[in-house]
Amino acid sequence: MAPSALIEQAFAPAAASIRDGNIPAAVLGIVTADGERAVRWAGHAQIEPEREIVSRETWFDLASLTKVIFTTTRILDLVEAGRIALDDPLVRVIPDLRQYDMNAAERRLTFRQCLAHQTHLPGVEPLYTYGQDPNTLRAFILQRVWQAGPPVYSDINFMLLGIAIERITGQALIDQPLPEKFSFRPDPNLCAATEKDTWRGRVIRGEVHDENAYALGGASGHAGLFGTIDGVLDFAHSPFDGSALSSDSIKAIRTRESDKRTVGWEGFYPGWHGGDSCSPDTIGHTGFTGTSLWLDFERGLAWSLLTNRVHPSRHKDSGILALRRATGEQVIALFDRR
Repeated sequence: MAPSALIEQAFAPAAASIRDGNIPAAVLGIVTADGERAVRWAGHAQIEPEREIVSRETWFDLASLTKVIFTTTRILDLVEAGRIALDDPLVRVIPDLRQYDMNAAERRLTFRQCLAHQTHLPGVEPLYTYGQDPNTLRAFILQRVWQAGPPVYSDINFMLLGIAIERITGQALIDQPLPEKFSFRPDPNLCAATEKDTWRGRVIRGEVHDENAYALGGASGHAGLFGTIDGVLDFAHSPFDGSALSSDSIKAIRTRESDKRTVGWEGFYPGWHGGDSCSPDTIGHTGFTGTSLWLDFERGLAWSLLTNRVHPSRHKDSGILALRRATGEQVIALFDRR
């Protein structure tokens, strides 16, 4: 059964969520290893201050999908090019990291550890509350004496990786080349709105929702990327045909670095957002704004659900975990019945 025959039923949980007022809009895309794809969408790209209908061409703030689509991929490209190795310490390219303490733990962090979230760094820090000068904030990230703790999913890991990419390439993240249908500077009129932000005093549309990424200049290693569903599906298909990554890089994103993490990605575990029917050889990632992407290598199947669940406010129960899981279960059940 082709994805086009699956998409209507697979979209049913999202359609119900829109109907119940839990999320404004959703776009679901499915692509198989042989390149067949289907897309279904419904709802509103914006409901405040004016209503606008979502479409297949709507650009979404991908939030932490930036970590896998851009940052992880770019780091692996640099590894393939011989510019760095995964087990190199960050100080190879950021020699000023914790430069006032040569014995600081941060100076021993490697690219692999940051990609797999196997560091002592905290999950998040409200950096934007310290100011909005991007260069000063980057210096703060590099010189901060971070409180040590057990490994957690950490935005700070990917902020450091973003700084590393800038140092290696000599180019700001916001100016980095991107595939078609991705951008750090999208046309706001083409974008789904996110939050009515009390800090910025407006509905956010076409600028990154994440406050830290905004304060860092609009793009960071952890957030800032925008894209359309077809851009995400193009990316999702690339590991199946080897068009974007080498076999070594594909192996890296599929190989566990911990119970739940691979290089850059989350690996399948019971109870995760992708649904329990995923094969053990499935990787995925989510974004705070309501985005998600899943690649099941055993089935040769990938799907992405893009929503603007934080519009007009994050401070509500959108039911996004249940929606993602229900969507994954539907996609897989229908695919397996072919």
